[in-house]
Formats: sequence, structure tokens, C-alpha cells
Amino acid sequence: MQRVAEAVAHDPAGCAALTVTGLAELTGTSEATVVRTARLLGYPGYRDLRLALAGLAAQQQSGRAPAITTDIAVDDPIADVVAKLAYDEQQTLADTAAGLDTVQLGAAVTALAAARRTDVYGIGASGLVAQDLTQKLLRIGLIAHAHSDPHLAVTNAVQLRAGDVAIAITHSGSTGDVIEPLRVAFEHGATTVAITGRPDGPVAQYADHVLTTSTARESELRPAAMSSRTSQLLVVDCLFVGVAQRTYETTAPALAASYEALAHRHRSGPR
Repeated sequence: MQRVAEAVAHDPAGCAALTVTGLAELTGTSEATVVRTARLLGYPGYRDLRLALAGLAAQQQSGRAPAITTDIAVDDPIADVVAKLAYDEQQTLADTAAGLDTVQLGAAVTALAAARRTDVYGIGASGLVAQDLTQKLLRIGLIAHAHSDPHLAVTNAVQLRAGDVAIAITHSGSTGDVIEPLRVAFEHGATTVAITGRPDGPVAQYADHVLTTSTARESELRPAAMSSRTSQLLVVDCLFVGVAQRTYETTAPALAASYEALAHRHRSGPR
């Protein structure tokens, strides 16, 4: 981390032009180390550090305050909107992948693959991600439920036991309606997982495994829910693929059966 910090301090303009992989190669470190350094310096992820470095370089060259050019303006042409969103999405995914603790991810996959039942809690945009994960697990024959109603989440959490898994999805790490059922599941012996952008948030105290997401900087036309959903979906896909790998012999037939059951709905012509 010291090598990364020294590199950005000595050449902010040069480092601002590098991807997280490029800076890791330049400093002889890893992508995860670059992301950790960015967070140590007070930035949510490498993308935000990179923007700050670009702004600092521009300010040094012109003597003026830096202009943030990646924010979407009300009068931006639609082509610029597409380009800016695509850039933000790419950086968010790169930051999330670089900062994801694969040991924690592997432990969560192991628990999910052996679970009698999995409950997933999420509110709002995170609730959509919870539904996405449960639908994937159901397709391979596993028992999974998504809960966006906090009352139902808690009443279902009290039924969980050792051998079950509960997953809380919250960008802020402090969503009470998500933390409460996770706490109940934790106290009843279930293995608990938190997918959050704030690994030091309240949700972590009830999580056996914490999977950290990264998000793009929030702006007026791009709320945190948009960017957090992107990184959450990446983590969810990693969980699902890991579980599918671990249980391939038993889940492959279930996945094939689900494809076959739906195939006629995607064919043209009369049924």
C-alpha cells in the first residue's frame, strides 16, 4: 500500500490514466492492494481515487479547480449519457472484483451449496438483487426465498437453524429492515452473509461472512441505488456460479429440466 500511495503522490496525472490493473502492475502489487489503498485514503474505491487524481493533475496544470467530467448533466446528449454510464459501470465492476475477498466468497459458497434452505433479505433496489439470487438458486433445484417485507423476513428468520443460510443485501450496511432478520437468523444458528458497500457498517456484526461491493460516486441523476445494484449483481453471480460448480452433478439435471420446461415459451409459432 505504501508503494501505491507513493506512486499516486509522485505522479497523479500518470496514475489517473491507469486502470486498477495497470497501477497494480506499475507498483508490483495486486488489484486488491490498490483498492485497499484507495479506501485507506478515504475513497469508496479506485474509480473515485482515479477521478480525484485526474482533478488534481488538471488543477496543477491550469491553476483552476478541477472539473468533474464524468457526471451526467441535464443537457448531455444521449450518446454522452451512454458513454458515461458504461464507464461508471465498468469501473464499479472492476473495483468490486478487485476488492472482493475470495476467501469469504468461498466460505459463503460452501455454506450455500450445503444449505437446507436459503433466505435472502433486501429492500428497494437491493430487493431486486435478492430476487435475482433466489431465482437462480431455484433454477438449480435449491430451496431459496427472497424477502422484501420486513415482517415476513423476521417471521421466516426465526425458522432458520444451523445448516441454513441467511443473506442480507444492503449498500449502506445500516438498513434496519435488513439487519433485523439477519440478526434473528444469526441468533438461531444459521450461517449469515452480508453483501454490502460498507463492511464496517452495523450489518457486519451479525454476518459470518462479509462480501464487499464498490459503487460509483453518487450524483443527482445517478443515485447510489443504480451503481450499487451493478456491483451487487456481480457478487450474486459469483455466488451462484460457485454453488453451481460445487453441486454440478446434482444441479446440472435440474438446470437442464428448467430450460426444457421453458423452451416452448421462447419458440415462435403456435404451441
